[in-house]
Amino acid sequence: MNTGSDESSEAVVAADRVDGDRSEGRDGAGDGLGSRAPRFVQSRRLLHLSWQVGVFVLGLAVVVAGIIMLPLPGPGWVVIFGGMAIWATEFVWAQLVLRWTKRKVTEAAQRALDPRVRRRNITLTVIGLVIIGALAGTYLWKFGLVMPWKIKDQ
Repeated sequence: MNTGSDESSEAVVAADRVDGDRSEGRDGAGDGLGSRAPRFVQSRRLLHLSWQVGVFVLGLAVVVAGIIMLPLPGPGWVVIFGGMAIWATEFVWAQLVLRWTKRKVTEAAQRALDPRVRRRNITLTVIGLVIIGALAGTYLWKFGLVMPWKIKDQ
């Protein structure tokens, strides 16, 4: 590799960070990827690195809280995606993950609204309810309204 070309590409990236429009990514494609830190933070390398570390730690704390909420009461997935959104303010990989997730959720919503899929889901729900009703009816017919465990009256 030519070290001169590496230095010039780093200079272009640094210039894009300072002078570039926020809607453009580091490659200038205008795809909205890249850091959303204030310009004065982006213009100072050490400050920008500290900013990235802070964003990463905050996002990590939120994601870990969401993971803890998965088996416990709480909106686990919502909190995890909130942590990913925090990361997406600074990191391109998190922005790409969020875009992919949004695309998949939109596709799933469109499939769920498909009339054939809705009919199938309604049919399966009705069949499941009929089976549960038949099992409950059989239990009540055989045992009556008696609970399967013994509770002593005091």
